[in-house]
Amino acid sequence: MKFLVDAQLPRHLSDSLKWWGHDVVHTSDLPAGDRTPDWRINDISLAEQRVVITKDADFVSSLLITSAPFKLLLVSTGNISNRALVELFEKNLSVIVAALEIYDYVEITRGQLIEHR
Repeated sequence: MKFLVDAQLPRHLSDSLKWWGHDVVHTSDLPAGDRTPDWRINDISLAEQRVVITKDADFVSSLLITSAPFKLLLVSTGNISNRALVELFEKNLSVIVAALEIYDYVEITRGQLIEHR
């Protein structure tokens, strides 16, 4: 699966997703780096059919109003260590990918995966 990891999430997450076989771009890899505006992230997501992984709830509004980004994985864990975040993804990655094949908006918390219709 193709992902675009937003600035407030660690590069270690994108590196781990790459290690697990996914095509991943972190915003720090983009020309404007972590200062890339949300509208540009949405454009890249649509053009390259990438799932945006973010903690930024503004992307939820954007998805519901403008159908951008392409797909969204909202991380709703509150403060979490990088290690715990990567472990959460590793434990749930197959379920996350399966959900994103069906749904445009999926949310992950520390204890559950929520598939939004």
